[in-house]
Parts: sequence; structure tokens; C-alpha cells
Amino acid sequence: MLDTRRAIKVIMGSLEFESPRSLTKGILCGVLALGVAYLPPWPDLSSGAQATLFILLFAAGLWMTEAIPAFAVALLVIGLEIAILGRPGGVFAETDTDWQMFIEPWSSPLIWLFLGGFVLAHGAEKTGLDRWIASHVITRLGTRPGAVLLSTMAVTFTFSMFMSNTATTSMMMAVMMPVVGSMRRDPFAKALLLGVPFAANIGGMGTIIGTPPNAIAAGMLESHQPIDFARWMIIGVPPALVLAAVMWGFLMLRYRSTEESLDLSSIVGGPPVGSLLPLWRRLIVMAVFVVTVGLWLTSSLHPIPTYVVSFIPICAFATVVIIGPEDMRQLPWDILLLITGGLSLGVAVSETGLADWIVSHLPFGAASGIVLALALGLFAAVLSNFMSNTAAANILIPLAIALGSASPALMAVAVALGASSAMCLPISTPPNAIAYSAGQLQAKDFLVGGVIVAILGPVLAILWCSVVL
Repeated sequence: MLDTRRAIKVIMGSLEFESPRSLTKGILCGVLALGVAYLPPWPDLSSGAQATLFILLFAAGLWMTEAIPAFAVALLVIGLEIAILGRPGGVFAETDTDWQMFIEPWSSPLIWLFLGGFVLAHGAEKTGLDRWIASHVITRLGTRPGAVLLSTMAVTFTFSMFMSNTATTSMMMAVMMPVVGSMRRDPFAKALLLGVPFAANIGGMGTIIGTPPNAIAAGMLESHQPIDFARWMIIGVPPALVLAAVMWGFLMLRYRSTEESLDLSSIVGGPPVGSLLPLWRRLIVMAVFVVTVGLWLTSSLHPIPTYVVSFIPICAFATVVIIGPEDMRQLPWDILLLITGGLSLGVAVSETGLADWIVSHLPFGAASGIVLALALGLFAAVLSNFMSNTAAANILIPLAIALGSASPALMAVAVALGASSAMCLPISTPPNAIAYSAGQLQAKDFLVGGVIVAILGPVLAILWCSVVL
């Protein structure tokens, strides 16, 4: 009977129409975008740029209201660009092949770089390499509360530079929850729970594959001021390290521990995840991880392009069946589609002249580069607290590059790192949501630390970038 009732519930759920609210949001976004793009007599705006303005506003509305999933908005953007802008003899395209510019981002080397990162992270997770490293490093600095928080944040920070910050947070929460559970009425438990998502969010600033906004910025800068893997680390790691240190100090002061040492026996006890897999597979993952990251970090010392290096884990793990068909299906393809849609939107905004038109009508002509970059970074941080930071980057980076024609890299990086500084609310980032779901944090616990990062993050990033760019 239970199985029958469950089957009936599934069938009724599939027939139930639960999307009136989403449909209403979508229609309102479309109507508003059409009104803004076509009703006012915009001066000097070409037909192609006007159509792109509609697509941009429509996508922004859908991303902000979450009327449909973020990756679906990205696909819709590409479809609208092909249908409206790619039609020969229409508002923009002149030849039968012009529409191809809107799908070329899918084959961009940047997408393969991100895919290589996903495969590398999945291999480490499947073999338990990530958990093994985490447990061994955390116990090395001792059991004093400050040392445990420091090692926990350091491991999370490092992993999030090369893995999804969502996967990193899930892993570290699994490692640390037994420790937190043993801390009876100790306020320091909140410091450990908050330290993981803060370190994961901040660590993602350090590499191109650390978070999608970084990849979007790097992709859109390819034709302006290219930034490779190692150079991005020079740009992103120093301000991220300062931010992480500030947050460690903040958590230590705000949540002082009542204990002199913490019980870490739960971390070192029991077999590691992935221990049932053959040892040779785990050794292969470790070797491939070291070689791949090493080649990424030393890209200036050898002739192998950063994007080509990403094929090492893809080919190696597929060949020795560390990554099988089921594993490939589990990779976050929606993130790749979202990045592709953002790059495609950037192509349309740039090629149709919309970016230049918007810049010519913004009151920033007298602003210096650093002031303008700071304004963009702070705006990205605020906006990303209420919508996907990837979606915010998709919208703002093309405009930032056009605004900063003299220093496009500074503007694009300001937006990317500003978007990654958004962590004021439980819903601001997936790591925040994962930590909040543990049931021991309140929404207000994220606010003070989140505000510190949202203000200090863009400031530190832009001051540092003004030196190294």
C-alpha cells in the first residue's frame, strides 16, 4: 500500500501545475524588458543593440527573480540571440554564419579548463583524497581552538581554489560536524561552522576555476587583456589571504571558546572515504592532481597552455576508469552552461555596440579608474547577495570592460572578485546555505562577517590589482 500511495503521489505531482508564479514572473520580466528597450526613443541606438538590450534586461530579470533555473536563462539567452540577432538580413547578422558567434563560447578553451577542474575535483572526492588530506592537515596544528579554526579554514580555502566551493563546503562540514557536536554549549562551535563557508567563498577568488565569475572575467578578457592561470593567482590569492586572516581574527574575537582544547578524535578515527578503492587508483589521482596543479602554477615556465593542461585529468581519469559514465553525468554541467550563456551574452553586448552605447550615457566620465572599479566591485557585491554571483557577473562584466577601456582587466576583475565577496545572507552562496542547514546558525550570524567581506573584499582586491595589473 505504501508503494502504491507513493506512486500515486508521484503521478499527481507530475500532473500538478505549480508554475503560475514562475510564469507570471517571466511574463512581467519580458514585458518590462520590452518596454525599457523599445518604448523610449533611445538616441543613436542601433537595431541590433536595441534587441540586445532587450535580451540583457530580460535575462537580468529572470536571473534576479529566479523565475526559471539560472542555466535555463543562459540557454534562453543563446536561443534569443540566434533567433533575433543571428537571422541574416535582420537587425544584426549580415551573413548565414554570423549566428555562430553566439555558440562559439561553448567550445571556448575556458569551458575545458573548468571541466578539467570539475573532473579533478570529482576524482579526489571519489577516491577520498580530499577527506584524507583534510583530516591529516587539521590535526597537525594541534587541538587549541584557534589552531583548529585556522587549519580548518586553511584546508577549506586551499581546496576551494581547485574544487567547487559547494563540494568543498559539503566535504568540510562532514569532517567537522562530529567535532562541533562534541562542543556542548561552547560558542566557538559557531566559529567553526561559519569559518568553513567564509573560507570556501574567499578561497574561490584565488584561481580562474575557483568560482564562475573568475572564469567569466577571464573569458571576456581574452581579446582585451588575457590573464592565464598563474597570473590570476597573483591577482586573486593575496587579497583572499588577507580577507581569510581578517575573518579568522573576527571569528576568534566574536566567538571565544570556553575550552582550552577541542576533541578531534572523530576526525582521525575510522577508515577514510574511498579506502575500498584500489590503492593504485588513489595514487593515480594524487599524481595527476600534483602534475595538473603544478603545470597550472608554472605556466610561464613551459610552453603548454593552461587550457591544454586541463585535458590531463580528463584523459587520465577516463582512461583508467576513475571517472566512469555515471560520474560524467554527475558533473555540474549546469555551471558550464551558465558560464557559456554569460560569455555569449558578452559577445552580443560587445559586438552590437550596446556596451559602448551604455558607457557613453553613464555619468562616470570624470571618475578615475580606481574609483570606478571600486564602485563596480561594491555594486557587484551588493547585487550578488540577492542573486547568483555568476548571473551578476554575466550582466556586469561586459559593461565593466566597456567602461574601463583603458584598463579592462582592472574593471573585470573588480566585478568578479566583488561578486565573490557576497556572503551576508544564508541564501547568498551555496556554502552559506549548507552551513545554515546544519541547524545551529541563525541568519544574523552571517550578517556582520558578510558585511566586513563585502566592503573589505572589493577594496583590497582593487588596491592590489592597481599594483599588479
